[in-house]
Amino acid sequence: MLRQLIVGAALAAALVAQPSQAVDSVRNVILVHGAWADGSSWAKVIPLLEKAGLNVVAVQNPLTSFEDDVAATKRAIALQDGPVILVGHSLGGVVITEAGADPKVTGLVYVAAFAPDVGVPVGDLGKGFPDPPGNAELRTDAQGYVTITTKGVMDSFAPDLPVAQRKIVAATQGATNSSVFGAKVNNAAWKDKPSWYVVAANDRMISPELERRSAAAIKATTITLPSSHVAMLSHPAEVAKLIIDAARSAPVH
Repeated sequence: MLRQLIVGAALAAALVAQPSQAVDSVRNVILVHGAWADGSSWAKVIPLLEKAGLNVVAVQNPLTSFEDDVAATKRAIALQDGPVILVGHSLGGVVITEAGADPKVTGLVYVAAFAPDVGVPVGDLGKGFPDPPGNAELRTDAQGYVTITTKGVMDSFAPDLPVAQRKIVAATQGATNSSVFGAKVNNAAWKDKPSWYVVAANDRMISPELERRSAAAIKATTITLPSSHVAMLSHPAEVAKLIIDAARSAPVH
């Protein structure tokens, strides 16, 4: 743990020390959270991106339907002046896969995320892989909204965070309409645009093997972190560095 803290601090210092981007680099980053989360899940990454000279927006997905989440992300894209890097965590990867077809979007970053092909239901993506332990802690209410228990957050969703932070994650989670797990994308933006991927090697919500295969399938520039599902909270410096690298190397048009 001490070594992780030292490495993370060194990376953060290096990011701050880096000069602002050149004029011909992408300057806008839109962060898209997944299920059982909200925009605060990017709270540790945002300051690092801003210190690197990036304009950052964290979308607040309503989680009421896949279409509503895509619409929220598209509204955020429309407000940006210039090219955009889209970043999606978990279910947010499905959202950026669809919304990334927007001509403003010039690159995609997936963080322990789904990266589906056209016509493949989200719920089918994990078939053939072991059932993630966190799934046992999902609960669906009478209105069809799914939450994860506090135990699920503590043991599977974010086990590598300090206890106080895990409690915040549990308290701020967004109830997610179960219909999103049947969603299918009509566009797969990763087919036409460069992608980057963070594999969370200790993920208990999405199979790490599925993440590795997804990253390979979309030909993403990939890093692997010894992280739980919430890599952007447990390893923010490393995640921020990959996003900055994407912004600096994605084509500007």
